[in-house]
Amino acid sequence: MTDYIYGKNSIEETISNSPHRINKILISENNKFDKKINYMINFCKENKIKFQFVPKEKIDKTVPNTAHQGVVAFISPIKYTSLDEFLVSLKKTNALVVMLDSIEDVHNLGAIIRTSVCAGVDGIIIPDKRSVSVTSAVEKISAGAVNKIPIIRVSNLCNSILKLKKNGFWVVGAEADCDKYYFDIDYNMNCVIVLGGENQGISNIVRKNCDYMVKIPIIGEFNSLNVSNAASVVIYEAVRQRLLK
Repeated sequence: MTDYIYGKNSIEETISNSPHRINKILISENNKFDKKINYMINFCKENKIKFQFVPKEKIDKTVPNTAHQGVVAFISPIKYTSLDEFLVSLKKTNALVVMLDSIEDVHNLGAIIRTSVCAGVDGIIIPDKRSVSVTSAVEKISAGAVNKIPIIRVSNLCNSILKLKKNGFWVVGAEADCDKYYFDIDYNMNCVIVLGGENQGISNIVRKNCDYMVKIPIIGEFNSLNVSNAASVVIYEAVRQRLLK
């Protein structure tokens, strides 16, 4: 199975971090002298990977209605990590994991992945049903960050939480209707931050398995933040506390 990604930054990041995923690159003819395009061409020549200059219209048809910047790469799908593999490979204390409960919007998933990489999160857990997977749009929005962090796909979030707890993790869920604020928790521990989907938030069964539930103060007229914004707020509180320790 072959997927594709588009845009100079996401392709460049994939070449830098997961070059084995690149199978072929199509380049718009008017992009020949671009510095990043030259980098891609040299990569293809050095690794005997096919590349082709084509009319912009062909790329428009390949990835319609996208900001492709005149370049598209055909790639192997991302390799998800199992939770067992992740836990075996984790060689640190104070690990930070993000768990997403039924995120359906590609923009939110891509933004959360990018934030997580910037913040040094160790892994992201997503369910394999009722959730968006890592698509070409997610890769583009994350600017290639999907290649820099384990994406752990599981069949059951609650079972995954129980396994994480057995491995020394504490679980913090973020919802709008809680008593504690997100900055009232000490994140200096092996920590899982759980964020819910755009429509229903964290499911009741997942919520019951969280050790703490926290909220972000909302002063204005809306009752909640976009989930990717909420993720940034809570993740960076954990980062702030750890930097001050």
